[in-house]
Amino acid sequence: MPATRNDLLARFRDLGIETATRDHPPAYTVEEAQALRGEIPGGHCKNLFLKDDKGAIWLIVCLEEAQVDLKAAPAKIGSRRLSFGRPELLREVLGVEPGSVTPFGLINDRERRVNVVLDRSMMAHELLNYHPLENTATTTIRSADLVAFIRACGHEPAIVAVA
Repeated sequence: MPATRNDLLARFRDLGIETATRDHPPAYTVEEAQALRGEIPGGHCKNLFLKDDKGAIWLIVCLEEAQVDLKAAPAKIGSRRLSFGRPELLREVLGVEPGSVTPFGLINDRERRVNVVLDRSMMAHELLNYHPLENTATTTIRSADLVAFIRACGHEPAIVAVA
C-alpha cells in the first residue's frame, strides 16, 4: 500500500520538517490550483512524471509557469528522449493518481527508480507548494527541507535550469 497523506505528514514530523497544509476542493490542473489556492505563500509548482526511451523514470519539478521543452530537456538533465509516464506507472512508482503528482510521492519509491530534477529557479524560493499525495490540499515546505525530504527517501536530486 502506498503512503497516505497522514503517513507523509508523520514522516515530516519524524524528520523535524515543518510544513503547513491547507485543504481545498480537488485541483487537477495548474489553472484549477490557481483558482483555489487563495493567499498561500511561496512558489507554486508543477511536476512532470516522465519516462525516457530506455525506460528510465524522471520527475521534473518546477514552478507552475515554467515552460519545459521536452525535446531540449534530455541535454540538460542527462536523459534520453522523454515522454509522459503512463498513469499505471505513476501509481506503481509514486503511489499517486494523475493530477496529484508531487515530489512527496518519492516516499513511495522504495526501489529508487525515479531520477529527480528540481528546477534551479524554483529552488530560489524559500517556500514551495505541492499536493500532499492527493490533490485536495496544498502543503507548503521550505525549499531546503524539500531537498532534505528527497534525500531521506533515498534520492539525490539534481538542481538544474530546466525551464
